[in-house]
This record gives sequence, structure tokens and C-alpha cells, in this order.
Amino acid sequence: MLFDSHAHLDAPEFDGDREELFEKLVTEGDISYVVNPGVNLETSKHAIELAQKYPWLYAAVGFYPQETGDLDEDMLFLLEGLAKKEKVVAIGEIGLDYYWETVPHDVQQYWFRRQIQLAVRLGMPIAIHDREAHGDVMRILREEKAFENTKVLMHCYSGSAELARQYLKLGCYFSIAGPVTYKNVKKAPEVIAAIPLDHMCIETDSPYLTPTPFRGKRNDPSLIRYTAEKIAELKGVSYEEVAEATCETAKRFYGIE
Repeated sequence: MLFDSHAHLDAPEFDGDREELFEKLVTEGDISYVVNPGVNLETSKHAIELAQKYPWLYAAVGFYPQETGDLDEDMLFLLEGLAKKEKVVAIGEIGLDYYWETVPHDVQQYWFRRQIQLAVRLGMPIAIHDREAHGDVMRILREEKAFENTKVLMHCYSGSAELARQYLKLGCYFSIAGPVTYKNVKKAPEVIAAIPLDHMCIETDSPYLTPTPFRGKRNDPSLIRYTAEKIAELKGVSYEEVAEATCETAKRFYGIE
């Protein structure tokens, strides 16, 4: 069975057929669990509502870097309240994104720190978004002593194998998404080799990052098997071993029995 560790099932792309998709996942798919992360207050609330409705679905709550421009202390207080609700298993996705220059770096960094502090205070793991900000993400996680005080997952990991090895020494977890199946991702073999299965999760990041051979179409958790198959190929192990190991890793990371 497969665990999709990061899928935005509250996204408007699913509004037309969400219930039908969920029924298909349960009756036809190999999906055992999905974690749906929020990117702001509204999506965090929606993620919780969905998680409370479906037994296999869990929620994470947080502000994505590009949503921190209007964040204030009152909203962070409301986020803390959401984090305490049933079936919320992490603070995320949080982090830094220097690709889109819509929110100043210092603003992103401030609220990244504040959300790490929230997670540590609540004893919750964190799911990290890092796009073209590798140095600052690592620095802030170290300065906030995140690795000593909670569990850290690098969502949709896009760094190098060397950076992965540095994170592994700190006890970090990684989530691998559809781009591992793309022909132009030349560093994938080295990265996958560097990360042991007991620290590896898999994800779709639905509705984005659709794996080959469906690239260009809407992604959903039923397509996560293609990511698992590619990891199995690169590691030289069976698909079943990857499916079972990454499911157990995600359950351990999120504290799901």
C-alpha cells in the first residue's frame, strides 16, 4: 500500500470530481494514506474538513512562503488553533521560495522561523518547501534548532545528493515527487541512491508535478505508483519494497499508527 505524503486535494482543480476521485482511490487504488497540507488559513481549514470526513486522509496546516506577505500574529494564533484539531499531523507546508519574487526574502524568513517555533512548541513535525533557497533554509532550520526539537521533512526534495547527505546527518526525512520520472532530471539517480528508504517518503504534490507518462495532465494520488516504480528502478529493488518502506517511513514521520 502507498502513502501519498503531500497532496493538495483541497485545490480547486478537484472541485468538479473530488468525491468521485476519492471513491476511486479507495475502491481501485493502492492508497492507504494521504496528507493534505494547507498553504494559508483558508486551505488549512479546508484540509481539516476533508480529513475529518475521510478516514484515510490527514491534514497539515501552515503558510506557504508566497502566502506570508499578509501574515500577522493574529493569523498565526488562528493557525495554532487549527494545528490542535483532530487529524492534523504536521505544520506545513512552510519554508522559503526565491523563485517567485512576490514576497520579500526577509518577510518569508521571519514567518518561516515563527512557524518552526510554533511546531516546536506544539511538538509537531514540519514539512518544508525549499525552492532555490537551499542555503537559507538549512541555516534557519539549524538556528531554530529544528532538527533537535522536531522531525523535519523536505517536501518535493530538489537539492543535490551532497546536500541530502548533510541533511541525513541531522536526521532529516525527504519526500520524492513526480519529477524523479522526468528525463531531464539528471541528478535523480545520485539523489535516490543517497537517501535510504527509512528516511524517504513519496508524494504527488497533486494537482501539480504529474509523473511521466501523464505529464501535462492533472495529478492525483492514484498516479503515485509511477514515482514508486521509478525509485525502485533507480535503487535496484522491487516496487513492493519501495511501497512498503515509504509507507512505513511516512507513518513514522507523521505519527500515524
